[in-house]
Amino acid sequence: MTNHVDGKVIIVTGAGGGFGRLVATKAAALGAKIVGADIDDAALAETIKLVTDAGGTASGMQTNVVDLAQMRALAKHAVDTHGAIDVMINNAGTMPLAFFADHDAATDQWSRCIDVNIKGVLNGISAVYDQMMTQGRGHVINLSSIYGNFPVVGSGVYQATKTAVNYLSESLRVEAQGKIKVTIIKPTGVPGTALSSGVINPDAVVGILGQNALSYGEVMGRYAEGQLSAEEADPDSPSYAVLDPGYIADAIVTVINQPWGVSLGDVTVRATGDGYIL
Repeated sequence: MTNHVDGKVIIVTGAGGGFGRLVATKAAALGAKIVGADIDDAALAETIKLVTDAGGTASGMQTNVVDLAQMRALAKHAVDTHGAIDVMINNAGTMPLAFFADHDAATDQWSRCIDVNIKGVLNGISAVYDQMMTQGRGHVINLSSIYGNFPVVGSGVYQATKTAVNYLSESLRVEAQGKIKVTIIKPTGVPGTALSSGVINPDAVVGILGQNALSYGEVMGRYAEGQLSAEEADPDSPSYAVLDPGYIADAIVTVINQPWGVSLGDVTVRATGDGYIL
């Protein structure tokens, strides 16, 4: 199979951990030139070291995606270093799940979520748009969520931000058609990332589980204790219950690994046996 990742200049926000780190290391292993960004400079440095120690090419800049000037500086660094920006992965995000009744505890985190999840994506698009249009080609990959599929309890603000990501993405696709490819990635619940650490009220996860809240809650309890059954822990089993984040990263790399004329527009990867209803 032709390697369409080799040589591409890929900016990854939120590269200090989670999907961002996984995508950076996997894409670099295929020959991509990684430009990482994260607000956590130490975590970003660790990702860059992982890539370069494995023989890959990577550099990074401490970046707050909410600050457009910093995002433009990141894009300039990519162009100054590598001469182009082929792919922009707007990965940075927060997930402060909470009920509206939790507003006293949640307000600050909700505000940050709106800034990072919406403004951060918009700033990422704005920072690379002119360069990609001048090049005549580019690819923007935005991390959304299955939470953006339909409104449920316990996640109103987070869902609103991911719905906004969906609309920003589709609008960009239509406006820049023929020059900029756009992909929306919609992860399901993936406990193996740090994103869940931002949950304010753990009971708010009920919205994504619906009628499966009790049964899948028991599965998650076994997962937390390292007691999943062989079938639940086996990705080759239809009962596979808890998706490893590496499969989301693999999907993102697969999206990149396409000819310029082929665009995978909307991608969701699920564990076949998970209990998420969205």
